[in-house]
This record gives sequence, structure tokens and C-alpha cells, in this order.
Amino acid sequence: VQLQASGGGLVQPGGSLRLSCLASGITLRYYTIGWFRLAPGKEREGAGWPRDDATSEREGVACTSAKSDATYFANSVKGRFTISRDNNGSTVYLQMTNLQPEDTAVYYCATDPIAERCPEWGDGRALWGQGTLVTVSS
Repeated sequence: VQLQASGGGLVQPGGSLRLSCLASGITLRYYTIGWFRLAPGKEREGAGWPRDDATSEREGVACTSAKSDATYFANSVKGRFTISRDNNGSTVYLQMTNLQPEDTAVYYCATDPIAERCPEWGDGRALWGQGTLVTVSS
């Protein structure tokens, strides 16, 4: 199983970006998918969306469940970020709006193959993809 995040880049404050998560070896529509981030050279400020195991060094930014339409977000991004799946269920997107310098980070998508819903997520079980760097700067 391999996951790959893409779509990062340099954006000005107030701008928008859409990140994509693709996978090989699994069909994303059947899995709970999370987006995480880690700012370069910084420690995680918050765990992100509430989940059973939040021990990763990365902040859980957003999550979409395999068995529910419910989505979850970190308080730091609520109202600015959305998570969605494409119609084929092969791609998971993270739409980011009103980006701020504090959103600068490497963004990762991941799956917990056991969790059917986001609150059941375990960072220790997660399969992580390669990240994509988002830089918010004027």
C-alpha cells in the first residue's frame, strides 16, 4: 500500500490550495482517510481531530470516514479546510482556503485500515504517505 499526497506549493496569505491523496494497493473509498501536517522544525501544537490514538508528532488536520459521511477537522482549520472524495472514490482532497503563514507545513495523507470511523483512528496503526510541502508566505 502506498499513499501519495500532492498539490502543495507556495501561496500568499489568504490564498487557497487543493491537495490530493492517491493510493496504490487499496481503493480509497473503502478506507478512513486522514490529512495530517507537520511544520518544519516545529513540534506539534495540537493533536487535531479527536481520535482514539493521537500519539503521532503530526497534527490531524482533517478526516473522512469509511462508514460515515461525517468529517472531522482540527480546530485550527475549521471553517477554512474541507475534505472530500471524488466520485470514483479514488482520490481524497483537502481544500484549503484563507491560508495563513501558520499553515505552512508538510501535509500527509494516511489511512488507518482498522478504523471505520474517524474517532476510532489510531496513529500507531496508520499507513503514511509521502508528504507535500505547503508554504504560505508573501
